[in-house]
Amino acid sequence: TYIATDGGAAMGQATKEPAITPAMCRAARGWLNWTQQQLSERSSISRSTIRDFEGHRHGLHRSTAAQLRRTFEDAGVLFTSVEGVGAGLYGPATASAERADEGLHKKHQ
Repeated sequence: TYIATDGGAAMGQATKEPAITPAMCRAARGWLNWTQQQLSERSSISRSTIRDFEGHRHGLHRSTAAQLRRTFEDAGVLFTSVEGVGAGLYGPATASAERADEGLHKKHQ
């Protein structure tokens, strides 16, 4: 599943590697079923920074954005840019499969 998270570049314009947006951060956490605290622990970025970024209270330094993105990519999230659509991401198939497995195990307990 692909989620477009912004309007992107105009048709025919070159697109660069997408920067992470608050919507992308929330979507990636959702796919991985991570809380802000879990993302904080995995990325070594404070929970308050993640909370404020996702809440549009402030942006991120480039190095912090890169660290978040790297953490998500290491977990299987693919960030992409589609011409005419914009920046977005693909969630890892394994995350969906793991959640489905968890649901089955809970039903049989």
